[in-house]
Order: sequence, then C-alpha cells, then structure tokens
Amino acid sequence: MKKKKVKFIPKFKNEDQEREFWATHDFTDYLDQFEPVELDLSELKPSTESISLRLPQYLLARIKQIANFKDVPYQSLMKIFLAEKVREELQSRQVKHAP
Repeated sequence: MKKKKVKFIPKFKNEDQEREFWATHDFTDYLDQFEPVELDLSELKPSTESISLRLPQYLLARIKQIANFKDVPYQSLMKIFLAEKVREELQSRQVKHAP
C-alpha cells in the first residue's frame, strides 16, 4: 500500500494569492497538517422562538412587580416560571405512570 504524501500549505504574500491557490486546490488534501480541536458546546444557549401571549393586565403587572423585586427582566422571570412548572408536571406524570 502506497503512503499518502503530505502536502503543506504555502505561505501567501496577500489574500489574492491565497484566493488563487484555494481556487485550484482541495482543502482536504491538506488536512494532515491540522491538529484536532476539542469543542465544548455545553454552554451554548438553546434556540428560542418568539411567541405572542395574551395575559390579563393585572397578571402581567404582578409578574413585572415580582421581577422588579428579584431584579430580573420580567420575560426572563416568565421563562423561569414556565420551566419550573413544566418540570413539575413532567415529574408528577412520571411518578403516576411508574410501574
């Protein structure tokens, strides 16, 4: 079996020279030069989706009041409340349906 010859990326004088090089060369021929990089994606924020939610004015006012006491944005507080309630509901369903 024949060994693959390692190709090295040349030094470029400017971006035009580099652009011309990559227009005629395949990047995958040069992968042997690079060390693998380990990525930690655990801190990524989950994707969000915007929704419209109608609440009674008094309820929104109370939520804003609580958020003010806690010194957090009211929309963040609403997400926290929703997440807590969803977790509670799911946990209670698991207990009820456990064999």
